[in-house]
Amino acid sequence: MSVPRVDIEHIRARAGLSQAEFSKTIGVVKGTFQNWEQRRRSPTGPAMVLLAMLDKDPSLVTRFLSGH
Repeated sequence: MSVPRVDIEHIRARAGLSQAEFSKTIGVVKGTFQNWEQRRRSPTGPAMVLLAMLDKDPSLVTRFLSGH
């Protein structure tokens, strides 16, 4: 089973967060996140799985931040 590719900018926009806010929320350096959005680099491993989960359920970010 492989992890599907996702549109990172779209995921962040649906979460309603800036690059800085979103990258902090998922524990990634802002520069790395910018490289992902601008397609200079691609997320791998756990980051890709997390992004795929957020693509399926964008409310995970707000639920996580609110503690629910």
